[in-house]
Amino acid sequence: MTYGENLWLFFTLLFGIIILPGMDMMFVLANALTRGRAAGLAATAGMMLGGLVHSAYGALGVSLLAKLLPVLFTPLMAVGALYMAWIGITLIRSAIVVNDVSRADTANNWEAFRRGVITCLVNPKAYMFMLAVYPQFLKPDFGPLAPQAVIMAAMTAGTQFAVYGAIAVAAGRARGMLVGNPSGTVWIGRGCGGILVVIAAITLWEALHQSL
Repeated sequence: MTYGENLWLFFTLLFGIIILPGMDMMFVLANALTRGRAAGLAATAGMMLGGLVHSAYGALGVSLLAKLLPVLFTPLMAVGALYMAWIGITLIRSAIVVNDVSRADTANNWEAFRRGVITCLVNPKAYMFMLAVYPQFLKPDFGPLAPQAVIMAAMTAGTQFAVYGAIAVAAGRARGMLVGNPSGTVWIGRGCGGILVVIAAITLWEALHQSL
């Protein structure tokens, strides 16, 4: 797999995970519906900062592993791929439905931003992504890890801005699509699960190929 192909796979999975309805998306939408577009965009900016923090510790962990325990890098990549496949199968079998969007209790845009950071940092979906998915795409084979990490962090922040920013700007329509279209959210979850399973299979094949 070339580096370009690796980035395309990363973006595909990243986009699928970000558009999957969850606490980050609901927080942005709640702020936009309660206090307007500016509050939704402030919450989006908070999510982006939280995503950069996740990217930083994910890159640091992979860098330390590759430098201190390189012999474990491939086995752990295989274990991560199996975990990613399990998450994918779970999503395929699940039915993600948004019943309603609660009101946000933020008093101003600064609070929306600050709580957006916190919401992103405590989101289990983000930790799942960093533990099981992120290491599969940050590879010593493609050269120094720091430039790779910067590019992936920029892709993460840009995708968050595109998805959550669009939700903040078109909050009413976004709410209707999420709440009024349960079958759509179910298939988003299953589609994301399918992508996870496919990429897990590719990662396992690469890990087995490297070990031979």
